[in-house]
Amino acid sequence: MKDKKEKREKKEISIQSKRWSKFKRNKMALLGSFLILLQVFIAIFAPFLAPYDPYEQNLMKMTQPVGTEGHILGTDNFGRDILSRLIFGSRISLVVGLTSVLFGLFIGVTLGLIAGYYKKLDNIIMRLIDIMLSFPGVLLALAIIAMLGPGLINVIIAISIWSIPTFTRLVRSQVLQIKEYEYVMAAEALGVKDPIILIKHILPNCIGPIIVYATLRIASAILSAAALSFLGLGAQPPLPEWGAMVSAGRSFIYNAPHMIIVPGLAIMMLVLSFNLVGDGLRDAFDPSNLR
Repeated sequence: MKDKKEKREKKEISIQSKRWSKFKRNKMALLGSFLILLQVFIAIFAPFLAPYDPYEQNLMKMTQPVGTEGHILGTDNFGRDILSRLIFGSRISLVVGLTSVLFGLFIGVTLGLIAGYYKKLDNIIMRLIDIMLSFPGVLLALAIIAMLGPGLINVIIAISIWSIPTFTRLVRSQVLQIKEYEYVMAAEALGVKDPIILIKHILPNCIGPIIVYATLRIASAILSAAALSFLGLGAQPPLPEWGAMVSAGRSFIYNAPHMIIVPGLAIMMLVLSFNLVGDGLRDAFDPSNLR
């Protein structure tokens, strides 16, 4: 028994090593990882990196273009430094994206484990998930915010609820396969309690697909949060949220196009970074690439 356990552990270490090696060979995934780490660094040290207070107004310097002395990325319609607002806005985008996905992941994984393992509860849970999936994602988020009201907290709640169905279906499909494995049936025969089987034996084997989807989901969550803020349902003025910054620049698209272009590029780069990492992880966790 001990020898079998050691062999299984060595095999798992070998698989992890191959996955990491595959990921490191993906240059685009490494680029995405670097950009994400850079954004995290900027968000953490925003007070030290921002040249100005992001809320400080100077009506004498309204809508100054990119490259203006003292304002590298120009100013907005209130004379606020756009670079400073971008730096502080990275905090909001990262927090909203990560928090909403983590909440959705926790609830979705829990429901997926229960639905996949218990046949009696499977039908009830999956019918509720089907009802949620019958609504388009953005429409569901808009309905939730309409009930709760605009604001970042409510955006996080809406995107979290929006994330639950896909996590649930993903984990359920994995559990339906894994619970038929010999080691799971052996644990059941030995009288191991269901929560231990789910957490110790089944969940670890679902981690790969969960990590891959969660990474990709963060990208879509950031984009969704920006879209809701653009519509005026997310971050409220004067918060330096990127989607709200794009929305504020609509009236100045001809006179000061940088008010839209600069935060729009910031959103694009952050979303692209998570997508690149997600694609790299998907390739690394693909069983056909480990042979």
